[in-house]
Amino acid sequence: MSKFDWSDLDARLLQLLVTVVEAGSITGAAQRLGVTQSAVSHLLDKLRAITGDPLFVKSGRGIVATSRAEALAGPARELLGELERFARSGEFDPAQWNATITIAANDFQRDLLLPALMARLRGAAPGLALRVIPSEVPSLEMLRSEHCQLVISPRPPDGADVLQKRLFEDRYRVFYDPAVREPPHSRAEYLAAAHATVVYEPRRALDLDQYLAANGIQRRFVVMVPGFAGLPTFIRGSDLLATVPGRLQSHLLRDLASVAPPVPCPPMPMYMVWHARHQVDAAHRWLRGEIEGVVQAMLAREAGAAQAPAA
Repeated sequence: MSKFDWSDLDARLLQLLVTVVEAGSITGAAQRLGVTQSAVSHLLDKLRAITGDPLFVKSGRGIVATSRAEALAGPARELLGELERFARSGEFDPAQWNATITIAANDFQRDLLLPALMARLRGAAPGLALRVIPSEVPSLEMLRSEHCQLVISPRPPDGADVLQKRLFEDRYRVFYDPAVREPPHSRAEYLAAAHATVVYEPRRALDLDQYLAANGIQRRFVVMVPGFAGLPTFIRGSDLLATVPGRLQSHLLRDLASVAPPVPCPPMPMYMVWHARHQVDAAHRWLRGEIEGVVQAMLAREAGAAQAPAA
């Protein structure tokens, strides 16, 4: 294998490598980069000549990265981050920021916070694109490998090289279809009901479900879906109950009724998590501030609604 000729490398080739690895296809990479497939293929040929490796090989109808490409993608992400920070070493102006920021969030926090964030970004940083990926149960590797720049989750990964900030706290509510059933008025009625819940990974229940089971509260689950977005169609028109974050009432579960659980439930915190490499980065600090601004506006609206006199 030939040694690198470092003088032939540039940020475009590094970005290309990372994008094709993440997209898993020439077509997907071209769409993300806003170029033609032939342009991607041409740059890949140049990168192959530099590295002396095929980098991507055919697999069925798609392509897969070679072990060399996978090994190079991590350092490439680091170099791209350093180059971006170098370019922004002066005073940061969000109006001049042209980049794609990836945030990992599941459907609850995604729908609750990110549309409002996007509205703020379009006004203050029109050159910034927002990519949202599911966080599921977030891992340290997501942040260490720059697969995303931020995670919003009630389950922050634990590591010495990641930082977190608590954004807000939610309370659980029991959702049901009022056209079909009454709310559970007692612990006995709650436990006798059929329940729906969310399972992001096999054998990995929601924190609340683990908490209740550990405290001897055994429920009968008849539906388990991979995200909160799957709950409404199962609850609507049925006698099922779902014990989930109360703020889902504002979007995904807005057409259902809810009551406080008749069993003790802990609060659900929500965190913003990022890698230590971004702690002092001016652009990243600004972005984190915008997310906090979205949360503050949400809490202010809720406080105003709570104080408003009933019609």
